[in-house]
Amino acid sequence: MSELKRTPIFTVYKEHGGKTIDFGGWELPVQFSSIKEEHEAVRTKAGLFDVSHMGEVEVKGKDSLKFLQKMMTNDISKINNGGAQYTAMCYENGGTVDDLLVYKIEDHHYLLVVNASNIEKDYNWLNEHVEGDVILDNLSEKTAQLALQGPLAEKVLQRLAVETNLSHIGFFKFQQEVKLNGIKALVSRTGYTGEDGFEIYCEAGDAIDLWEAILDAGKEDGVIPCGLGARDTLRFESVLALYGQELSPEITPFEAGIAFAVKLNKEADFIGKDALRKQKENGLTRKLVGIEMIDRGIPRHGYPVFKGEELIGEVTTGTQSPTLKRNIGLALIKTEYAGLESEVEVEIRGKRLKAAVVPTPFYKREKK
Repeated sequence: MSELKRTPIFTVYKEHGGKTIDFGGWELPVQFSSIKEEHEAVRTKAGLFDVSHMGEVEVKGKDSLKFLQKMMTNDISKINNGGAQYTAMCYENGGTVDDLLVYKIEDHHYLLVVNASNIEKDYNWLNEHVEGDVILDNLSEKTAQLALQGPLAEKVLQRLAVETNLSHIGFFKFQQEVKLNGIKALVSRTGYTGEDGFEIYCEAGDAIDLWEAILDAGKEDGVIPCGLGARDTLRFESVLALYGQELSPEITPFEAGIAFAVKLNKEADFIGKDALRKQKENGLTRKLVGIEMIDRGIPRHGYPVFKGEELIGEVTTGTQSPTLKRNIGLALIKTEYAGLESEVEVEIRGKRLKAAVVPTPFYKREKK
């Protein structure tokens, strides 16, 4: 069995009570205190995540925009310097290679942030399709990423950013070389929790110092370290797709509900464009919906969903929502049964239990 990979912050997990698990080949903390406590901290105060397992790929060269337009479903030409964009990469059949963020550093210079389990696959996929003056560099091992998420994130991080006014960094914007307690970092107003907050990229060697500095700066406000468990419940309540569950080589961006990241009208032909256009023209045969249990039971990933005796799909993610205290899930089901308030059944431990199709997202933060 191959050894699990570790992030630069691994050595201090135990000091903070971290309990680790195997997550896609990485030894990562599922929780530090408890999933519910960490979830609550992010919704009401702020929580700090180590997401250094995520991958970073630099794209440079005068043909980099043309190349990314071919590889990505979204319209990369719309990103201004200092801006970020959510997008997907697809196979020719419309299935998803990965979902990712694209940062535009400057003209002819981009940074891609990809899912941890897909780093090698994505890098190889990009390399296979390089044309013209394009240079790819996998920066994943040199780069650490922290995420400070929650309503107090700006207030806490501002204590470390004495030379930068963080309120000037708008949603899906970023600033380079921000000094946080003297450590240079790229600070991006993005996240995976449904809350305000920042994703912070720094040199791997600076990661522990920055981690400790943020926790110290936020101590009086109740900022705590958070693990994968809370990250999953937070993103699920806000209906943010997880690759391997809501998205996969067998699930297209349209089916997964991220059509906003697919621009069929952009001039550039991207890989998978024809298949996705046909899928849109012909109509989806299945789609992702929210479900809420009527009977007692918790829907979990992979549980089958029925309408009468017909198998109509399966649960992609489900849990008892820590914020809403309801048993809810996301399910990819046949479109004809996807109407709001449709009643379906989820098979849980051999029993079929009633559930209703409900609106999503389950949770949306109040904008100030």
